[in-house]
Amino acid sequence: MNLKGRSFLKLMDYSPEEILYLVDLAADLKDKKKRGIAHDTLRGRNIVLIFEKTSTRTRCSFETAAFDLGMNVTYLDPSCSQIGKKESIADTARVLGRMYDGIEYRGYGQEIVEDLARYAGVPVWNGLTNEFHPTQMLADMLTLREHLGEIRGIKFVYMGDARYNMGNSLMITCGKLGLDFVACTDPAFFPDQKLVDYAKSEAARSGGSITLTSDVDAACTGADVIYTDVWVSMGEPEEAWAERISALKPYQVRRECFDKANERAIFMHCLPAFHDLNTTIGKQVYEKFGMSEIEVTDEVFEGPRSVVFDEAENRMHTIKAVMKATLE
Repeated sequence: MNLKGRSFLKLMDYSPEEILYLVDLAADLKDKKKRGIAHDTLRGRNIVLIFEKTSTRTRCSFETAAFDLGMNVTYLDPSCSQIGKKESIADTARVLGRMYDGIEYRGYGQEIVEDLARYAGVPVWNGLTNEFHPTQMLADMLTLREHLGEIRGIKFVYMGDARYNMGNSLMITCGKLGLDFVACTDPAFFPDQKLVDYAKSEAARSGGSITLTSDVDAACTGADVIYTDVWVSMGEPEEAWAERISALKPYQVRRECFDKANERAIFMHCLPAFHDLNTTIGKQVYEKFGMSEIEVTDEVFEGPRSVVFDEAENRMHTIKAVMKATLE
């Protein structure tokens, strides 16, 4: 399958066959790395990472993947890039496209990464926007296959705020690949209806299904995966925290959720997770709202069902697959 020159902006742009090809390629590259087989086939290439939002996993995944492939990396943090400030996105893209073989962007609106791809002339990879998180999706699908032996036909439950990048991306990916996706949350936190309609149309072709519900018992019964993400972020006003925590508290992932799930069910989280008081946000939420655990209990996060660190590692292998497939 030839993906050379393609950007990787959202999984709506890729067919189910192309998505699974990238998962297969990632598994092969992971095996090579584990066995110490060199795969630095992109020696002499240069890429740039634009981070308007910082991230531990995304930066480390792109950098280590690039180094394994033999590439050189330039990292631009929020203080280094003038994108959209002193220089337009189009001008930035055309400059960087003359200097680099590929561009990663992690930041705000999806329109920014789309514009970069429109003008750069080289592949652009979405490390996260407000709307989509496609590289995380590949890591999640690889993790599913490693632990459950399959992807298609799995009951995949996402609990929490399903309106933004993770809820959107998981729903679309599950719809394309034939999973039974359930968004379990307060109706105020359901995904945008246009995306729901799109995901349902994809699920009709793939044999999957899309369900939106606020019934935790129904959602978790027979689940193969229970997934969640953070509810709050640094810099948000306290009023937003209070509203969201109050509405989402019934959808915290607890042991009782897994009592209703399948015996093989796993817990997934894209990280960082607020499951104890060992973070600044965790302490602030405890001081303001009396919750020592937020979206998931420590019992679940640290328990035998949790595969979150396998999932985090797989970011590196799947990002490597994306760069290799689109550059080589």
